[in-house]
Amino acid sequence: MVTLSVCLETVFTDLPAEQRIGKIREAGFDTVEFWHPEGTWDGHTVRTGWAKDAGSLRGAAEQYEIAINDFALHAWDGSLGGCPVRPADRGTYLEQVRRMIAFAHRIGCRKGITLSGTAAPGLSRSQMRASLEQALAEAAEIARRENFTLLLEPLNTLVDHPAYYLDSTAEAAEVIRGIASPHLELLYDVYHMQIMEGKVLATIEKHVDIIGHFHAAGVPGRGELFDGELNYPRILRHIESLGYRGAFGLEYFPKRSDHMESLQRTRAYLRGE
Repeated sequence: MVTLSVCLETVFTDLPAEQRIGKIREAGFDTVEFWHPEGTWDGHTVRTGWAKDAGSLRGAAEQYEIAINDFALHAWDGSLGGCPVRPADRGTYLEQVRRMIAFAHRIGCRKGITLSGTAAPGLSRSQMRASLEQALAEAAEIARRENFTLLLEPLNTLVDHPAYYLDSTAEAAEVIRGIASPHLELLYDVYHMQIMEGKVLATIEKHVDIIGHFHAAGVPGRGELFDGELNYPRILRHIESLGYRGAFGLEYFPKRSDHMESLQRTRAYLRGE
């Protein structure tokens, strides 16, 4: 059965990260993920005053018997850790990868999300693609030495992430297959790719061999999964039938004020309970 992972950034946003882990466990989940160690989302912004401490995170995970599956190694727009599509950012990006893998080891995490960053003015699409491929090949070699896995995530540019470079599953898959490292896999975000492409089941089936993680939210609006246009229980059943045994991340922003009720209802919806 596919593991359900909750992004701790988007729920119980009035609490520190460690307390959110406890609440997520209380809601019936045993796996979490998050965005950046450098801050924590408070419902309005990433609050840098709520930077995540590796020791405290690991302690909370052990206390509540919950696994930390993955986290974002840098920001989608390059504001943290640079943009790998920009040659001038490559050194910054690779140093961030090294630093975040070290953080991951301290919290007992073996996977991290990597992003393309935003398009660079003055560079052609082919120049940015070449920069991305070179940066990811070097990052994948760093990950290999550290027994770590990078998850490359395409995002939507129509609603949430204007100017983001990598907004198609096909191009992300080409990059990953071209580098051909077992330490670089695809993060398929159902929410983002439904907005950009549709054909969710067929796309998953085509690329399941390189998918290392999923994200999900309701479409449209990025709210609860049971309120959107997608049949998420059907998607989960299909993923399981294809032999995927990794995690399925819930990265949605609750529209309901009671986040505990929202998570419990989401879990029941996905599990058919």
